[in-house]
This record gives sequence, C-alpha cells and structure tokens, in this order.
Amino acid sequence: MASVAELKDNHAKATAEVNSLRERLRKRRQMLLDTDVERYSKAQGRAPVSFNPTDLVCCRTLQGHSGKVYSLDWTPEKNWIVSASQDGRLIVWNALTSQKTHAIKLHCPWVMTCAFAPNGQSVACGGLDSACSIFNLNSQADRDGNLPVSRMLTGHKGYVSSCQYVPDQETHLITSSGDQTCILWDVTTAQRISIFGGEFPSGHTGDVLSLSINSSNTNMFVSGSCDATVRLWDTRIASRAVRTYHGHEGDINSVKFFPDSQRFGTGSDDGTCRLFDMRTGHQLQVYSREPDRNDNELPTVTSIAFSISGRLLFAGYSNGDCYVWDTLLAEVVLNLGTLQNSHEGRISCLGLSSDGSALCTGSWDKNLKIWAFSGHRKIV
Repeated sequence: MASVAELKDNHAKATAEVNSLRERLRKRRQMLLDTDVERYSKAQGRAPVSFNPTDLVCCRTLQGHSGKVYSLDWTPEKNWIVSASQDGRLIVWNALTSQKTHAIKLHCPWVMTCAFAPNGQSVACGGLDSACSIFNLNSQADRDGNLPVSRMLTGHKGYVSSCQYVPDQETHLITSSGDQTCILWDVTTAQRISIFGGEFPSGHTGDVLSLSINSSNTNMFVSGSCDATVRLWDTRIASRAVRTYHGHEGDINSVKFFPDSQRFGTGSDDGTCRLFDMRTGHQLQVYSREPDRNDNELPTVTSIAFSISGRLLFAGYSNGDCYVWDTLLAEVVLNLGTLQNSHEGRISCLGLSSDGSALCTGSWDKNLKIWAFSGHRKIV
C-alpha cells in the first residue's frame, strides 16, 4: 500500500502533467485563432454603423442624490430605475416622469451596488458593511418615511461589490465581494446556498468586482476580479470554476453577457473592453481607445452594456466619456461625453432598459441621465 508521501508525490506529478497539457492546448487553440471579429467582419464587407449626434439624445436628467452615483439598475418589465449613491440613499425613479417613488435611507451609507428583483417589488443593495440588504417596496414606511430592511444577507468577509437576482427567480440572488468570493443566496431564508472561490484553488486571487448571470442558462455566471481574470461558474458545482479567461492587464470592473448568452464582454482598468467566447475561452475582440492627450493615460472602463441586438457596446469611462462601440468593426460610432447635456464627471454605471429603447448613465456628478434612441431601432 502506497504511503501518504508517495500519494502526494503522485498527485503533484499528475497535476503538473494536467497543467502542461492545458498549456499545450491553450497554445494550439491560439495558433488556430488567426483572426478576430473586426478583421473577419471587414473581410465580409460589413459596413460600419452610422450614428449621428441626434440619434441618441439625453431626454431626462434625474436629480436628487447629494453624492456620487455608484450603481443603477432597471426593472425587467416596468420603466423604473433604482440608483445607489455615496449619500447613503437608494432612490427608485419613474423613468418616464423623472419622479421619485421611493427614497430609502440606508443604515450603512457606503453602498456600492443595487439591483431590482425580477418582479420589481424589491430592491437589493450592498457595500462596505459586507452585507446585502433587501427592501420590499410595498412595506409600510416608518415615521420618517424610511422602509425597513426585510432581509439582511450576511456572510461575506469583505465589501459587497455587486449583486444580481437570478433571472425570473425572486428567491435567489448572487453577490460578489472583496473577500474574493461570490455567494448564491436563498433570499427567503437569508441563507447561503453555495460559495464560489475562497479556499478552492480555482477561485479568484483578488477582490471580485462584478458578476453577470447567463439569462439562457441561469445556472451559469461569470465574475470579474482585481486579479485581471474572469471566471465562469456553474451554481451546481461550486467547488471549482468551469473556466478562467485571461487577457486583461488590470482590474476587471464590469462583466456583461452578450445577448446570445454564448459570449460576454468586459471592461477594465487597463482602458479596454474585450469580447470573449464563453465555451472556447477565446478572446474575440479588443475595444481599445487612444490615450487622453493631456496625460497620455488611458481612462479606465467602469461599466459596460450591450444593445439588445449585440451590435452596439456602451462603455462608461473614468474621464466622463461614454463610448458607443460597433462590436463587429471595433469602431467608436458615438461618444455621449461630447454631446449636449452630457455628464460632468466620471461615468460610474450604466444600463439599458429591458426593451432596449433607452440607456441610463450614472455619474460622480450626482446625476443620472436617460438617453433615448431616435433612430437605428433595428441595429439597437
């Protein structure tokens, strides 16, 4: 019978061999990947999207926060937006009228993320208190007009950077954290169902900053981290990441699935957005801008979103720019930061309405802006 030392030695050799085979396979795949989306599209004669400054206009400015806006989310069905700010409040807005329907004062003012439940009846938020708080919008307010916390999800050992409800499931929510993990929660019981990362060797080695759940297969989600990687997870197998995606050279601040659910996009501190194939792990395209003329540095990408067709990629930047990229040809077709009524500070968050008819951006200038499409409905 083999000794413990022999078993450990055999395990180490097997692990080394597996890693070697993985590296050979990665290099072989890279050799076969002889083009990217841009070059292929141009070879097929695809014409770029033509966008005029009047095709996407700022139709509303939502004013009410007294601090930097950090996060926003649309309801899946109705025209409501929830925003989280440095002022320690969540505000629920009617996007059609600009009216506030709720202004929720938080126990911990350092909020970093917010999300609507699929039914639009609850909102979740998280931040430096390392917890995710759930508010039922139908609850009775107290004397001061504040809503009580209906659920408190505690278990992370670091700040909560992102939260998202599982599509079509009011009872399940996933959070990401500075403790290098993601957690799947049962909202009804406030209990953890699964933890992704942490002590497992395939987990992130830096703070997890963002996540996106696959709408076609809600068992799958991706997470972006300060370790400059994205990891794909299966909620049925929490013990290991399904795949790790490399390419970025800085913190990954935003991840978002492509509309077909087979690809996903990323935005990073390295100043680029990238498109990855979920199944093969290939990096399909890099969306890179020129450095600022003043300081010769690339502004960081803070947030991204795709149009419903996937032809457009919206990217918010730390210098106040908001680029509209043609995903096929990797060209900027419009910069909202140069338009009339644009933001006067860092774009911290953005999101598209469920029907794709409007884009909302949030900024450190304390405002949110709603941008309406006047044309290009087929493209959008």
